[in-house]
Amino acid sequence: MNSSTFVTESITQTPPIVWTIAGSDSGGGAGIQADLLTMQDLSCHGCSVITTLTAQNSVSVSLVETVSESMLLAQLTSLCADLPPVAIKIGLLASQAQVNILADWLTQIRSRLNMAPFVVLDPVMVASSGASFNPMDLDFSPLIGLIDLLTPNQHELGRLCHHCVLAQHRNDNLNLESSLEIDPMRTLQLQMINDAKWLSNIFKCHVLAKGGDAHWQHDATDIYVSSSVLGASVAHSNAVFMLSSQRIVTNNNHGSGCTLSSAIACFIAHDFVIHDAIVLAKAYVNKGLALGFSLGQGPGILARTGWPDDLQAMPLINLITSDDLAQASFKHTAHNDFKSLLKPLGIYPVVDDLNILKQLLSAGCKTIQYRTKLDSDTCSDSLQRLTLETNIIEVIKLGREFHAQLFINDHWQLAVKHGAFGVHLGQEDLATADLTAIAAAGMALGLSSHSYFEALLAHQYSPSYIALGHIFATTTKQMPSAPQGITKLTRYVSLFSRHYPTVAIGGINLSNLEVIAMTGVGDVAVVRAVSAAADPAKAYQALNHKWLQLTRSLSKPSVSAEVR
Repeated sequence: MNSSTFVTESITQTPPIVWTIAGSDSGGGAGIQADLLTMQDLSCHGCSVITTLTAQNSVSVSLVETVSESMLLAQLTSLCADLPPVAIKIGLLASQAQVNILADWLTQIRSRLNMAPFVVLDPVMVASSGASFNPMDLDFSPLIGLIDLLTPNQHELGRLCHHCVLAQHRNDNLNLESSLEIDPMRTLQLQMINDAKWLSNIFKCHVLAKGGDAHWQHDATDIYVSSSVLGASVAHSNAVFMLSSQRIVTNNNHGSGCTLSSAIACFIAHDFVIHDAIVLAKAYVNKGLALGFSLGQGPGILARTGWPDDLQAMPLINLITSDDLAQASFKHTAHNDFKSLLKPLGIYPVVDDLNILKQLLSAGCKTIQYRTKLDSDTCSDSLQRLTLETNIIEVIKLGREFHAQLFINDHWQLAVKHGAFGVHLGQEDLATADLTAIAAAGMALGLSSHSYFEALLAHQYSPSYIALGHIFATTTKQMPSAPQGITKLTRYVSLFSRHYPTVAIGGINLSNLEVIAMTGVGDVAVVRAVSAAADPAKAYQALNHKWLQLTRSLSKPSVSAEVR
């Protein structure tokens, strides 16, 4: 069985159910039709609740007719009784009565039926042709606390923020005069960020403010304001990000907003955290725009291109700090050239014991990581700090003696000082580590990741390898993320393996090594499978022997450093 067969068989046989509550586009480019196409393309079962019938083509909208309140409620009730959703995308709501009905229904299913589907609200107000669906702005405040993600474009963001009912709650005092004098475009960017943050606070949800219609931007830059995210790094919760993609100039963009919001709902339904769902949906739309096509005389539609596996379609992620906002300055990730791997990592032990490390090197291990439990920031006395440095000096010396690729976990200052082959860092370390110093020392850099979002952040630093984890449950350390599992690992490998050596980590041992190999991942990091063994050297040799057999039989050799 090859890895592509494994991908197909590992996907859940029963597709998750995703609803779209939106208007019908008789031209088939947007609304319910675009949503259902997207859901089918992303292996979900789509159910539809139609709010509005529109008579439209690619050029114009000639008639909009709202469904009756009883019909709207009947659709919701009927579907809920038999096909409950994992996620819901809400698009066009044509009247205040529909907003109120939906708010009451969401409240009811949460309180009485104990259902809590993830809800994405795309506040559609204007068609691509320019026709307005609502003669007057709706009050979305009944949905406060009932939605998980709000996805307005720049125009909709402004209308929501200045709506009379919502605006009365606004008391922020953003002074944009100083930034206006410096750069008017930066001022507009600051305004988008501030508006998105305010809406996130009011609606108690994540906000993705889309920049596709913000033509003053050189790139298409979205503002993502995240609230607390279960299963993601603490550093990425309650944060603001700019998600930038090269602007795709095309007239084939009808239904892009609908496609984005329904794609997010699909990725959520496949059990990805919100950060992942957003960057995946961005890539999906980018590829769809690039391959879009025209059928009528007006704007064409997006192509449906399947699960995103093109790294170039993924957005650039920038974390925006409070200092960035205060200084009206948005920094981008600096590029550094890190040392490439001299050989594939293969079976890559991570150990905290000097004796075990020496045993493994003596047994033929050529790549190893030293992850000491001593923390230089919390060492209580000079003796502990001296012990830490002495140990690191010793393991670096051993690495040289055995001609091994020796990585130091976390302690990059000591690794640089004493000339280690490389450093391995976690996501939280990226904010404080001097990556320029690591690169200048001619060292390799390995980075941890626990999701698409974190792996994309790692990619932006051009590391020597990317670790993907944790795949299975592990007792080695407490993790904010859930085990990623085989299907997700396969997805990550499909995206990154053509660009970086990829390393699976987390709960891997001799019994599950074969299923790991079938994903096509290049290398495997092991912790307790070696360190907790009665004979660590023999355990390593058994793992290494089986790994070499598996990779040869599957015709999937480890990714060499030259592909980076």
